[in-house]
Amino acid sequence: MWALANAALPGCAVGRPAPGTAMARQGDEIVVCGQLFHTGAPVVLWTDPGGYDAYRTEKRFVPWEGAAWSPGSGPETPNRYGLRRVDLSKDEFEQVRGGGWDLATLRRVVSQFVIHYDVCGTSRQCFRVLHDVRGLSVHFMLDIDGTIYQTLDVKERAWHATTSNDCGVGIEIANIGAYPVREDGAVPEVLAEWYGRDDAGPFITLPEWMGDGGVRTAGFVGRPSRAEMVVGEVQGSRLAQYDMTDAQYDSLIKLTATLCTVLPRIECDYPRNDRGELVRAKLDDAALAEYRGLIGHFHITENKTDPGPAFDWERVVRGAKELMETGH
Repeated sequence: MWALANAALPGCAVGRPAPGTAMARQGDEIVVCGQLFHTGAPVVLWTDPGGYDAYRTEKRFVPWEGAAWSPGSGPETPNRYGLRRVDLSKDEFEQVRGGGWDLATLRRVVSQFVIHYDVCGTSRQCFRVLHDVRGLSVHFMLDIDGTIYQTLDVKERAWHATTSNDCGVGIEIANIGAYPVREDGAVPEVLAEWYGRDDAGPFITLPEWMGDGGVRTAGFVGRPSRAEMVVGEVQGSRLAQYDMTDAQYDSLIKLTATLCTVLPRIECDYPRNDRGELVRAKLDDAALAEYRGLIGHFHITENKTDPGPAFDWERVVRGAKELMETGH
């Protein structure tokens, strides 16, 4: 009788790990409200070795002796993120201001997945510019080899997309960006510097000062998914851009499916016009406030063009929907 009674007590369950047992991640999880969710893509968290931690107040890529924040040393504030305050009651605000977000509340608040290109080339350089120089942040960075870096819990209000920060989750895709088409037909100078070409087509060439660029896959050769430079219109301007890599698309599709599942107010679609085509300019303020789904930086701010004309919205949405429907 004694044995049966004690077998039902908390802490006596058969198979429960002993205190102090390490619980290893599988390496594909993102963090939402402190909970881990699998993506199927390679993910490096801010808590992992080699991760990028946007909770830190000191600069990451300067000598330690000069890294601490001080007035006039760069960013106006030591913090690079804040608190989502949209659509919260007074009691809810008091709960979350101490970090106490629950998943149900976050699901009600978050409705947009904001997609940027970083104009930095690799995620390491992106974090240096955002964190050390500009005093900004973003939830995710996607490197050229498909590695996803998460720098903050999704519950935080990262600083990357002005009016959409309260309701948005952001990602910076490593890509040097889009540039005005030259009248002489030549490749824009920046693209000529960042891309070489061999018998297999164009490939990313990192500047010598970047070394390996922090790319985790040793010897990785980043090739645009489409062999030719893409020319298209964004914000009324004709721009040229090389596409993202296949590895980036693969990881982004998996992350998109995960976010749209965990945070279902993010609908798995992009802004479309009456003909069902991609909207290629800023949404008007009323439409932007009501929008739910994947959205580009150029849909939010008139002077932005990211993720550019080469970004394949349909590939991402189609792939994510398939994952959500079939699981593979």
